[in-house]
Amino acid sequence: MTLGKPFEPGERALFIDSKERRYLIKLDRGKQFHSHMGTLDHDAVIGELEGIRVRASKGGRMLAVRPTLSDFVLKMPRGAQVVYPKDVALILVYADIFPGATVLEAGTGSASLTLALARAVGERGRVVSYEVREDHHAQALANVAAWFENLGGAPDNLELRVGDIFEDVDVTSFDRMVLDLPEPWHAIGTTTTALVAGGLLCCYLPTIPQVQQTVAAMRAAGFGMIETLEGLVRTWNIEGQSVRPDHRMVAHTGFLITGRKLEN
Repeated sequence: MTLGKPFEPGERALFIDSKERRYLIKLDRGKQFHSHMGTLDHDAVIGELEGIRVRASKGGRMLAVRPTLSDFVLKMPRGAQVVYPKDVALILVYADIFPGATVLEAGTGSASLTLALARAVGERGRVVSYEVREDHHAQALANVAAWFENLGGAPDNLELRVGDIFEDVDVTSFDRMVLDLPEPWHAIGTTTTALVAGGLLCCYLPTIPQVQQTVAAMRAAGFGMIETLEGLVRTWNIEGQSVRPDHRMVAHTGFLITGRKLEN
């Protein structure tokens, strides 16, 4: 994928109709996309710059752009529930994922957060992601391959492993740990020994009882500067003088806990 260049066969395009419905399509010569608006030839998009509006067979027009990572995450196949873009964004900032960082992630799930971590640490960084379930690991591999297909292939800074971080993590030094697990407290004081002094632990959890148990374990293990938050996103509708919040919003999806590993 090259921004500012025409669409090419084999890359993905995001089609958006007049009602803002979005469709993630892999472009192939001679193929057609079928929807309630009729058919749309892939060849009408291939060779054109993104932002083009293409007419479908029933007369409606569809906008074609390249998908962002957020678009891809919301449309990609999933085995496990994905970490939503709003939470991915919070994790990247509050867990302070920086270029050159070494990051341990568990579990990989469908790899929505994994993709963002790999991009954030850059070529000098490293992400090692563990998933205990073989089927979820396989789906994550497929999603990683699909996202990086037109970006030169999966990066060398990302390693996906099948394993249980309570048992299988190599004794390696990590700057950051991001745990999306039902019981992350079992890793605190054991797996977190691989976290550098001053390193950040971030846990993503759906319920308050899980949060309480995790925070208690973090405090008992000597973690400090512990914070808990949740992010709520509400979009607004702006139409001339009509300005109002949308009727639907992305409300609670999970709680985020961050804390620093401190020397005792």
